[in-house]
Amino acid sequence: MTKALVGIIMGSDSDLPVMKESAVVLEEFDIPYDISILSAHRTPDQLVDYVRKAKESFEVLIAGAGGAAHLPGVIAAHTIIPVIGVPIEASPLGALDSLLSIVQMPSGIPVATMAIAQSGAKNAGIYAVQILALNRPKLGDKLREYRKSMAESVMNKDNKLKTLGWKGYLAEK
Repeated sequence: MTKALVGIIMGSDSDLPVMKESAVVLEEFDIPYDISILSAHRTPDQLVDYVRKAKESFEVLIAGAGGAAHLPGVIAAHTIIPVIGVPIEASPLGALDSLLSIVQMPSGIPVATMAIAQSGAKNAGIYAVQILALNRPKLGDKLREYRKSMAESVMNKDNKLKTLGWKGYLAEK
């Protein structure tokens, strides 16, 4: 089996509908990953053990967390591997608490913080690809093709809008 390059960690199985977006991106780029449920609060010993072993395999860690969102920070405190945090909605505050918790890491223990929820998890996957592409030219080529494809999609939509007008465009959607 191919060694996983990215570890995706979430504090609860309720985070999986969001964090699967990171996995989808990594699969699109053929990047092997591991996905785990480990809590900073409920399984602290297992989490620290996982992170300490991470240096043997992973080059990037993605951590999704809601509420107080300690998971990405705890992970970052135990490794020098880049950690990407994804804030997840898990409280009445609508993930603002999670975002602020992850983005306000103390000086010296950085966590790259993405947007809230699915778009953040997807961007975390893409950001992991960018990090890995620094030393993998073929992966960099795939990433450039991915961005080119995104640009072409936008231009196709723009051309359609110009052809149909906004009313026609919306009527076809």
